[in-house]
Amino acid sequence: MMRSGAWLARYALEQLPVSHTFGIPGVHTTELYDELAQSEKIRPVLVTHEGCGAFAADAISRTGGGRIGCLVIVPAAGVTHAMSGIGECYLDGIPLLVITGGARTDTAFGYQLHQLDQQRLVDGIVKRAWKVKEHREIVPVIFEAYRVAVSGVPGPVLVEIPVNVQLFQGLVGDLPKFVPRVAHEVHVEKEMDEAVRLLGEARSPGLFVGWGAVDAFESVTAIAEVLGAPVATTLQGLSAFPGNHPLHAGMGFSRAAVPAAENAFRDCDCLLAIGTSFGEIPTGGFGCQVPENLIHIDISPDAIGRNYAAKVGIAGDARVIAPELLARLRAAGIERTERRREVEARIGSDKRNYREEWRAHRSERVNPALFFDELRAQLADDAIVTVDDGNHTFLAAELFEVRRPRTFISPTDFNCMGYAVPAAIGAKLANPERQVACIVGDGALLMTGLEIVTAATLRLGIAFFVFNDGELSQISQGQEIPYGRKSCTVLGAIRVAGIAEATGARYMALNNDSEILAVIEGALTAAAEGGPVIVDVRIDYSKRTRFTEGVVKTVLQRFPMRDRVRFIGRALVRKVTG
Repeated sequence: MMRSGAWLARYALEQLPVSHTFGIPGVHTTELYDELAQSEKIRPVLVTHEGCGAFAADAISRTGGGRIGCLVIVPAAGVTHAMSGIGECYLDGIPLLVITGGARTDTAFGYQLHQLDQQRLVDGIVKRAWKVKEHREIVPVIFEAYRVAVSGVPGPVLVEIPVNVQLFQGLVGDLPKFVPRVAHEVHVEKEMDEAVRLLGEARSPGLFVGWGAVDAFESVTAIAEVLGAPVATTLQGLSAFPGNHPLHAGMGFSRAAVPAAENAFRDCDCLLAIGTSFGEIPTGGFGCQVPENLIHIDISPDAIGRNYAAKVGIAGDARVIAPELLARLRAAGIERTERRREVEARIGSDKRNYREEWRAHRSERVNPALFFDELRAQLADDAIVTVDDGNHTFLAAELFEVRRPRTFISPTDFNCMGYAVPAAIGAKLANPERQVACIVGDGALLMTGLEIVTAATLRLGIAFFVFNDGELSQISQGQEIPYGRKSCTVLGAIRVAGIAEATGARYMALNNDSEILAVIEGALTAAAEGGPVIVDVRIDYSKRTRFTEGVVKTVLQRFPMRDRVRFIGRALVRKVTG
């Protein structure tokens, strides 16, 4: 049969768990967009910038219940714009399917519009890239790209379909149906036996949980309960263990963690790490003390023992490994009820004290602890919260309780500003019946805030809470501690009301603590009626997070002595002299 390349691409995408595509049509993708417009399974979404499209697609993959985020973008400029979002998916382990157009391959002319070696361009931020040469390759290549994206450590893939192949018809044989591959069983008998032995003999075991365990939520929770062990998570891993569970200690367990976590892991003699690569953020700048008896479970063999030596390493999917480990622990008769009570009591006391410390901090602006308390009280447990990269990220990590899997998403290892607004749009498209709230700093809003027009156009009920303090506060606070002054982190005057008017969103102002309840209630009510709401939160950032203070101190300690003295001395002189 004869089919156009665009028709074949649409056919292939319709066989996959793709519900939405994101992008901006161009001359290299007009035929493909014309096909997608006729699809009964896929909804193409116009965005204002391909980088925003990539972040929105990322959120589909994180919150869409098995669906994969998909970009359909023009070559070259579309790809370079999208690369921030592609890179975020690559380092965060999020599957993403990128379909691009390409320059014509049926002409001898060079210097074509958007003519660029895209495989070379994206090398290093995708798992694999393909360039289709003929029609019969399109369907099997897209199928294979999807399999690569979701297998092993998930990540982004790219398929380039030249514009002439899209536009014109070519001969193809029978069209295949997509058949998912069955995961291979992991044989780790010896390692599992040793893990059970170490955990059984440990006096003070602890769990460290990352995003890789997000779909083993129930098994991981039960393992913690059996061991009576405190649980710390990574930033992404906040979605992998219930924050309202009495064994939940906080993000990380270094000096950059909240007191509940730092204290709970102080005497840890056996650490069970599941679905984490021990990256820089959750370890507080690699400042955590990991015991000799480390049991490291991760889907990536390369991650095991990379930063901290593992006594036992198990390479496999937590969805398979965690339930098996739980069954073996129970079969071994391990049930530490008394220890669990002690650990829960200590964590509960530390959490209450830290909360009161925050609540006692008063100013004329909005107290972050009071804000997050009220937001949590008014949101459903399954509401999705997106955050960006900034001071608000770590305030949320310390002060907001995440209760269900995949309900808190953030940029992490790539750590790209501008993520939260488009991610909230992707999350709402994937979950139209659920509440979606976005916490974004004023600096990050300036990067991608105009994407809210997409939410307005599509009538997406999202509450965008803008933490507005006039600075890039995470970095400005990081400058103040060692330098005693700020450099290039103070923003120009931002009129958030003008951004709301420009994008078609409703606007509300939250100026002080007395307004918190009413404004959050009003924003969530208005969002539920349909359409975006921007809340201008006059946030108080004067009290630093434990994360900020702990990381700066940890990094400074690693400096050579001469340079450490120089930095400390310089900061003291500047503080005294002003």
